[in-house]
Amino acid sequence: MRKIFMTSLLSICLAGLSAQTGNVSPAKGHEKTAFQTSGQWKPATDVRSDVAIVYGANDRRDMTFEQRVQSWRDRGYITHFMTGIAWGSYQDYFTGKWDGKWHLDEGQVTRNGDTIWHGRMVPYIVPSKNFLRYMKEMHVKRVIDAGIDAIYMEEPEFWMRGGYSEAFKREWQEYYGFPWRPQHESPENTYLANKLKYQLYYRALDEVFTYAKEYGKSKGMDVRCYVPTHSLVNYSSWQIVSPEASLASLPCVDGYIAQVWTGTSREATFFNGLRKERVFENAFLEYGSMESMTRPTGRKMFFLTDPIEDWPRDWPDYKKNYQATFTAQLLYPMIADYEVMPWPDRIYEGLYKTSANSDEKAQIPRFYSTQMQVMVNTLNDMPLSDNKVNGSHGIGVLMSNSLMFQRFPTHNQKKETTGEEKSEGINMGSMQKMEENYEDPQFSNFYGQTLPLLKRGIPVSTVHIENTGYPDTWKELKVLVMSYSNMKPMKPEFHGHIARWVKDGGVLVYCGKDIDPYQTVMEWWNTGGNSYPTPSGHLFESLGLSRYPQTGEYTCGKGKVYVLREEPKSFVLEAEHDQTYFRVIRKAFETFPNTGRLEIKNNLYLERGAYVIASVMDESVSSEPLTLTGLYIDLFDPELPVLQTKTVQPGEQAYLYDVAKIADKSKPAVLCGASRIYGEVIRKDSYTFTAKSPANTNNVSRVYLPGPPKKVKITNKAGKVLATAGSIWDNTSKTCLVKFENDPDGVTVSINF
Repeated sequence: MRKIFMTSLLSICLAGLSAQTGNVSPAKGHEKTAFQTSGQWKPATDVRSDVAIVYGANDRRDMTFEQRVQSWRDRGYITHFMTGIAWGSYQDYFTGKWDGKWHLDEGQVTRNGDTIWHGRMVPYIVPSKNFLRYMKEMHVKRVIDAGIDAIYMEEPEFWMRGGYSEAFKREWQEYYGFPWRPQHESPENTYLANKLKYQLYYRALDEVFTYAKEYGKSKGMDVRCYVPTHSLVNYSSWQIVSPEASLASLPCVDGYIAQVWTGTSREATFFNGLRKERVFENAFLEYGSMESMTRPTGRKMFFLTDPIEDWPRDWPDYKKNYQATFTAQLLYPMIADYEVMPWPDRIYEGLYKTSANSDEKAQIPRFYSTQMQVMVNTLNDMPLSDNKVNGSHGIGVLMSNSLMFQRFPTHNQKKETTGEEKSEGINMGSMQKMEENYEDPQFSNFYGQTLPLLKRGIPVSTVHIENTGYPDTWKELKVLVMSYSNMKPMKPEFHGHIARWVKDGGVLVYCGKDIDPYQTVMEWWNTGGNSYPTPSGHLFESLGLSRYPQTGEYTCGKGKVYVLREEPKSFVLEAEHDQTYFRVIRKAFETFPNTGRLEIKNNLYLERGAYVIASVMDESVSSEPLTLTGLYIDLFDPELPVLQTKTVQPGEQAYLYDVAKIADKSKPAVLCGASRIYGEVIRKDSYTFTAKSPANTNNVSRVYLPGPPKKVKITNKAGKVLATAGSIWDNTSKTCLVKFENDPDGVTVSINF
């Protein structure tokens, strides 16, 4: 796993790149872009986002934590703080320096007795109450005393293969009231173990953040608390347990960072019987699950991308997949806050292979750092938008935190036939055969519900069952797809919300045979007076149906229920079998109470202000490219060429600036560029600005001018003209292409026109 990680001149921010004067920090509340770093400020990593999230509260050999923070403040950054809640440089706790007791026994431990390590003397933690007390006293308090009012506790992670340590056994006894049970011995033990892991980090964040807010208040500060976390899609796939959606309802949680990047999105998936990487599609689903998690609660969400990843690869690989994940995040126009990168030190100064077939390593190529900085700087300007991705909206796939409860280990267990199932003529022979070796390879029960839609150009959304009690969850939803093949409802109230929506005119599609070994774990549907053999039995009964309706179409109040007695995984594990599923979805979308036609295509397209975002998918309904015509600047090309036609091939993405969308053609403006713009001065016949960006990188900018430039002067901070700088006028777009070597102290561009 990775170690990842202006109120003034607002009109200028909206017209071009965000502008400020000098090194004045953006105002609190306008923290639109951020990056995280464990180092101090230096010229090579001066990213120029609004916020520098300083990682870790420990002192360095030659610099205290407070000095690290101040180094960023001195350069005009708002400073926030981040550290891990499940791992970190907490050796003073584990070795007894803090309280005189050895605590390495609090690491997460596997069945064979091995501690799960994140690094040397850094175990993944069972977050005991004592550890939480240490985090409050030694880290949170120090950070707030340093004047930081935004704290990020990242990656609350408990590995599914963990759960065998003495610390976990103690927590089990306290939580359940009976002795620990080995999770590998039964599905019920696994479910209970993972439910406890989930609860432990829910408690951890609740306690630490509540303390942070209370301590901050005692010092007259309003401390905000955020959770940087992988998506529910990724944690379920990677077999990790985390609180996820439940945190959005805690009053002490102000928001999240969606940690989605090449490393998570390149996890191979099955589709049409083929297992391979599908980075764009996976990223789209990951970002979507994060957006839907917080939409009903209104919590702030930063979307993260990473120009590289944790695993050493080559620069062309990084570039290709960065474009895919970057495009995916922009296709959510309701999100406009971003962590533009983690760990700029490793991005700008790390050595990686120059190609897949070469052992030669080099720092980031200039063409890639230029492109990356163009992309990053557009995020400072990226607007919220009411526009929607092209295609048919209103289809959502239900998710639950319990997706993380039954992914590991695999259990082989036969399911007894109930009298009701016999009377309804269910073919239990085939069910028992599948039950003996039930598996969900590559999280395919989830992808079986989503990829057949996304690959057809349908911008499918996800719906969190934990949010079904919020009215906003149901807005604009026409068809809800769900299955209990890979998750279970943790509360019976969820079924009440779903049934009410269906009876009011919603359409539910239920997929699955209810044959996985977790159907009979000790939970509310079979305890406390309930005796449902499966949780779906309670759902169907709430809908006015029998407990085990067979494949078919059913009327329920004003709405409908479609039951498809096939495991969702079969729709992607078997070649072309998704046609069966898609026929049901199309009927559910196009038949009363719904109206309209389900649009099928091979692309997703969105306009956000002047920005055009497009992706064309392979393995889709067509191999035709998407051709866009207009007047564009290509933001994925470090030369920022002006195009009148852009062709996007299957498997590729495009990111363009639409020159026709310039709002005020009488005013000059930097439309896009590999630096951030400060100190703009606009006069009748001249335009001056200062550009700042990391050292050892090239700047390229497109500057809109009302008329051709008569003179372009480019100087450094000392006023010396840069001999290697240059400019080219493009009359078609009325833009001047400006090039020079970047300087974090600023390069001033003066243009007379």
